[in-house]
Amino acid sequence: MARAEIAARTLRTDRWWLPPLTTFVGLLLISIYAAFRTFQGDFYWVDQYHYLTPMYSPCLSEECLPAASHFGQPLPALPGFLTPPVVIIPFLLGFRITCYYYRKAYYRAAWASPPACAVAEPHSKYTGETRFPLIAQNLHRYFFYAASILLLINIYDAIVAFGTGVGLGNIILLVNVGLLAAYTLSCHSCRHIAGGRLKHFSKHPVRYWMWTQISKLNNRHMLLAWTSLIFVCLTDLYVALVASGTISDLRFIN
Repeated sequence: MARAEIAARTLRTDRWWLPPLTTFVGLLLISIYAAFRTFQGDFYWVDQYHYLTPMYSPCLSEECLPAASHFGQPLPALPGFLTPPVVIIPFLLGFRITCYYYRKAYYRAAWASPPACAVAEPHSKYTGETRFPLIAQNLHRYFFYAASILLLINIYDAIVAFGTGVGLGNIILLVNVGLLAAYTLSCHSCRHIAGGRLKHFSKHPVRYWMWTQISKLNNRHMLLAWTSLIFVCLTDLYVALVASGTISDLRFIN
């Protein structure tokens, strides 16, 4: 029997458009904030407490403040309006953009491909991720490696900051790296690295244990994707406010 033709785009009567709209607005606001802070080029380091915002870590070019350059300044001063974060943003952005959850999020929210389950998409054809630029989604594992290195650097930054005592900023930096670690470890690529390509889990008990633990995190991948992303922005905002003198850091131990 031939399939019945339905003229309506969807038969759903609920507010199916609300989740993709919320996702679109959320990603747009975060993108605007991240772009502003990236090109602001200031208020990323609190010298008194050694707070370095994760958006500027590592700071590797000559225009970085010397004290904020934990790994030296191997790069020359960047030309024009470029600022230190442009060195690391391609790797962080690449990791997020190629993430399995974020693909679903912005495919639906920005491209309407499809906007929701049981809702027709406006595109006339579908080529999948086999052509440029979407074929670059296959680089996700390599972005995972880069993001893991940057995560270790962020952890180092958070530990170094404890050398001046303990303040609210220290707690924020610590929570931030905890959420980033959870999101990174919950990545599908990490899960595959731990337990993929194994025919017998019984012969690899350590990798099987790692795979089961990562799988538990993977079940919360969407939640971790959003909480880690939002908290990076909140961490950066706190450091910027303290660095600019707008607020004072709440100190517990000096």
